[in-house]
Amino acid sequence: MQQQRACTAFHGAHRIASGPLSEVALRAKAVLDQDETASILIFDNATAHPIDVDFRGTPGDMVRRLEKVPSAPVKQAAAKPRRGPGRPKLGVVAREVTLLPRHWDWLKTQPGGASVALRNLVEEAKRGKGDNMRQSQEAAYRFMSAMAGNEAGFEEAARALFVGNQDRFAAETEAWPRDVRDHAQDLASRAFQNQNETAA
Repeated sequence: MQQQRACTAFHGAHRIASGPLSEVALRAKAVLDQDETASILIFDNATAHPIDVDFRGTPGDMVRRLEKVPSAPVKQAAAKPRRGPGRPKLGVVAREVTLLPRHWDWLKTQPGGASVALRNLVEEAKRGKGDNMRQSQEAAYRFMSAMAGNEAGFEEAARALFVGNQDRFAAETEAWPRDVRDHAQDLASRAFQNQNETAA
């Protein structure tokens, strides 16, 4: 069986389970079986995207449906085009880039020319910490918006998250419901850690 993504379920403001999706969904279903009106939200632990689960039928029915859902989109192999004479198509897309004269001067001195240099710069930036920090911030903000958007201090906490002020973030979220606060702080701690690594 494929490894399932880790997630966390909330019943209102209370965290009821955290772990592999099937285990968390079983706990959530048990709550729903006791109270059909229960407000259950399940969040992916990495992205904080909400996860839709079909709770119909028996617990076994639900788990079997979950096992059929891939943990990540499956990429289908594209048919290889026939190779003809000339240079191979690399999927390069030509678009306009606006730079200052000093940037163009620097690019002209780079091995391979401006296009190669720009591609290398983009790849290097993608391998850096900046993307990780942004994704961590977005995950924390996504969860906060869903679960604490009406809580006192939400706007200030969001500002603290995006400027990297961990102490202010902790202070602004302190009065939130405990489980929501703890999960938000856990998600935000990844953003603060990535920001510190980027600045180092």
